[in-house]
This record gives sequence, C-alpha cells and structure tokens, in this order.
Amino acid sequence: MKLVAEISMYQAFIDRLNTYESIKVVTTATSTTVSGEYLPTMQLLAEEMQRSHEKVGQAIFVCKFLNGDKMSTDI
Repeated sequence: MKLVAEISMYQAFIDRLNTYESIKVVTTATSTTVSGEYLPTMQLLAEEMQRSHEKVGQAIFVCKFLNGDKMSTDI
C-alpha cells in the first residue's frame, strides 16, 4: 500500500526528508508532498518528527495522510 503525506514544516525538516532515496519528495510554496511505501514512509516521518521535537523543543506539523493506492495521479 502506498502512502501520500502532505506536510507543512520548516525547511530543515524537508531537507532531511530529501536525503531518503526510498521516498519521493515534491516541495511547493506552501507544502511538501512525500510518497512511498506506507509503513517505511510512516516510520521515517516519525523518526524525523521526533528528531525535530528533540532539536527545537516544540514544532508544529500540519499533515494530511492519504491512501496513495487510491490517488488518480502519480505523486
């Protein structure tokens, strides 16, 4: 099953996501879309979210999680 996550967060977080070869990362002016296999993608998002919280204390993540298998276009 594929996962598509739309995330609004600081640039350092997005830069770290771009280091993973197992996901596709597309950044626009207002958000970043991350897609990949469901469980590995959720795991790396959780690890990077925890890393942000540990580094900056309080971080707000605005996210939408979608079933990538049901998307009409390839993101």
